[in-house]
Amino acid sequence: MANVLIIDDDETMSRMLAQLVRRLEHSAEYALTLEGGIGQVVTGRFDVVFLDVNMPDGNGLEALHRIRKMPDPPEVVIITGAGDPDGAEIAIKNGAWDYLQKPLSPKKIVLPLKRVLQYRDNLRATGQPSVILKRESIVGSSAAVQKCLDQLAHASRSGANVLVTGETGTGKELFARALHNNSPRAGRKLIVVDCAALPENLVESMLFGHEKGAFTGADRPFEGLIRQADGGTLFLDEIGELSPSLQKSFLRVLQEKRFRPIGGNREVHSDFRLVAATNRGLEQMVSAGRFRSDLYYRLKAMAIHLPPLRERPKDITELMMHHTTKICSKFGIRAKGFSPDFIEMLCLYHWPGNVRELVNALEHAVSSAQSEPILFPTHLPDHIRIVIARAAVDQDNPKGSRPQPPPSVTIPEQAVPTALPPYKVFRKTVLAEAEKGYFDRLMTLAQGDIRQACRISGLGRTRLYDLLKKNGIERA
Repeated sequence: MANVLIIDDDETMSRMLAQLVRRLEHSAEYALTLEGGIGQVVTGRFDVVFLDVNMPDGNGLEALHRIRKMPDPPEVVIITGAGDPDGAEIAIKNGAWDYLQKPLSPKKIVLPLKRVLQYRDNLRATGQPSVILKRESIVGSSAAVQKCLDQLAHASRSGANVLVTGETGTGKELFARALHNNSPRAGRKLIVVDCAALPENLVESMLFGHEKGAFTGADRPFEGLIRQADGGTLFLDEIGELSPSLQKSFLRVLQEKRFRPIGGNREVHSDFRLVAATNRGLEQMVSAGRFRSDLYYRLKAMAIHLPPLRERPKDITELMMHHTTKICSKFGIRAKGFSPDFIEMLCLYHWPGNVRELVNALEHAVSSAQSEPILFPTHLPDHIRIVIARAAVDQDNPKGSRPQPPPSVTIPEQAVPTALPPYKVFRKTVLAEAEKGYFDRLMTLAQGDIRQACRISGLGRTRLYDLLKKNGIERA
């Protein structure tokens, strides 16, 4: 027997759904407010939640990620009387099982319910233990990153090909390495191939290898990168850069796991697991005839899309702490503290270069500060300070024509992207989240030692106590 919760402000609809679920011999409860329903999810153990979108105290789509990030979360079926394609996309991307439009007939409810319960039964039957991931340097605790890590955990247990997509600087190679190191092939080689850097006249030789004398300059045999990946993982970065002729050749290698080195008279076998990555839109390239559709679908047996940093602002403080510690260690200097306005500037910037740009900015700041113990905005690269200064001037000068904010600046993670909040609300929300994350990491780095925390942060003891209390952080 399964436990089902209906969260819908329409009491007649909620009762009808509850009765239908009970006739199927399952337990059913309902809540008429969003917060009441989330409270029941927290205190109870539900298998399925039917969640309405337009609730009197909030939006169900905004609450979806709160439910899905709970320990052992229930599956969520969105139900709405005002469905739209954008809402359906948001729901699926945030972990919904299905998206149903009202009016709801018994058939519309029964079939998804049976399928989702069968899915959960299958998960329990496999008895797979929870996976403790080796995260490498993947930093972040936001829902967006956690979703990617969940996908990584599933992919690591599989031998299927994986396509990792995302903008430049989002950490595609980190995820490829984590996939390899969490897989059964972790003890074997990970061969990294940057397709954009392969010399056009030597690309086939480097991938497939060659025999001695196969061409001018081939004075010794070369095994080839695909053969070197035998038993391990082959990571093809920027796979969208492969030429059409090489796409055809590589498709056969994927299908047969066999190939012929240049100048060879027999085929060679290589048992590799393929992970590919790209920052290009392969679907659009397929439509334009610039990438083979059959190769694309073979690459995309499993897919992980990495979010840009602007869509995971909660992670900025954690990334800042982690990478600044690494940078200071690399340079052989003492750990740096951070002024509040330094953190504020990092959180307000839109980071078009993503995590890679953030790391470069932190390296610049640490180098500029030299022996100074605290990092201030003046230590950041000028272009970042200019962007924030211009945005502040525009905000404070409502008269006349003002340029729009950079298109990459978004509201905090998981909000429904139908409108931007007022700037002051956005700033207050982001800074509150960043401040709490900062003090969490500060006390972890200082191992609960208040004196050490004061030294790192540059704060006095009384001020630090006040801020820890404000953010609900216990002093060890």
